[in-house]
Amino acid sequence: MLGLLTVFAPLSIDMYLPALPALQIYFKATEGAVQLTLASFFVGFSLGQTLYGPLADRFGRKPPLYVGMLVFVVASGACAFAASVQALTAFRLLQSLGACAGSVISRAMVRDLFPPEETRRVYSALILVMGVSPLAAPLLGAYLMTWFGWKSIFLSVMLVGALATVGLHFRLPESLPAARPLSLGYIFATYRGLLADRFFLGASLATGFSSAGMFAYIAGSPFVFINLYGVRPDRFAWFFAANAAAVVIGAQINGRMLHGHSPERVMRVAAFVQAAAGVLLIVAARNGAAPLASLALPLFLYLCTIGFVFPNAVAIALANHGQVAGMASALLGTLQFSMAAIATLALGAIDSTTPLPMAAMICFCGVMGVAMHLLLMRERSASLPRG
Repeated sequence: MLGLLTVFAPLSIDMYLPALPALQIYFKATEGAVQLTLASFFVGFSLGQTLYGPLADRFGRKPPLYVGMLVFVVASGACAFAASVQALTAFRLLQSLGACAGSVISRAMVRDLFPPEETRRVYSALILVMGVSPLAAPLLGAYLMTWFGWKSIFLSVMLVGALATVGLHFRLPESLPAARPLSLGYIFATYRGLLADRFFLGASLATGFSSAGMFAYIAGSPFVFINLYGVRPDRFAWFFAANAAAVVIGAQINGRMLHGHSPERVMRVAAFVQAAAGVLLIVAARNGAAPLASLALPLFLYLCTIGFVFPNAVAIALANHGQVAGMASALLGTLQFSMAAIATLALGAIDSTTPLPMAAMICFCGVMGVAMHLLLMRERSASLPRG
């Protein structure tokens, strides 16, 4: 059930990716305007988490979750009936404000229910659930668009959200029954304290840059592979699913590395591999006639390391903040998706006929992820605290 809470963002992002070029034609919009519908989702997803974190610590985990799911369901239906690309952008922002509730609250509930030494394994399991969604979502989205048109994608997401809300009501227990009052001053003081913890900040920024590179790929790949390389939407969905499988593979290997490998060390090695994959991608993209495989292989490598970075970063960031797990989870998510939004907005502002902008953004994010480790996390102890 915790895994189910994490799928609404991947579904909302990945199912409509094969339809991006079709949306550009339908709304007679520019490539950048269509990419803005993706960037607005990241903006809402990042900002909304700062709201749900305090609410989840104040009122318990389930009441804010109900609010978020209701917003998600209504906004998903509104997206299907958007009359312009600007309206779709606004509804996507609203949709993200609902979807982020599940992401924040699932991480907080893991910290509620499991001891710190077990959280890395559980977060790896959640990454598996998140990874299965991108495996199937683009394929489902491509075929829904082919058979019923792009509106059916958002209506399907709305239906999934409605059914999940019913299931969560009956199957998900409340993990924070003794909620406590929170003042606005306490909330800001808590966020200040979290940002003063350089290990929390380092883990958050490192996973933020890693996410920014991943979402630069998500935003740029439909135009690169469908428009520039002439890949059919259904075949692009298979390509996207293969890269989503890379995240699952990385997460499952990471979940089996609990003994003898500190999360900091695993995350640092993964960051260096990401930077190397970004450099390889730049080299391939500089060749205007680069074969598809020369781009696909570094992308697969970069995404495989995501499965190592994310669960370790969350475990490190939340390990010492169990009493404010909701707000810590929210701030982690806000930093992560704010950076993803900036990367997507920057990419959308560049009209290019080559894959170089996407490759450059991914490379930059990989290098900055390494920098965060070297600057903020190099003196971390060998293992997570036990309490």
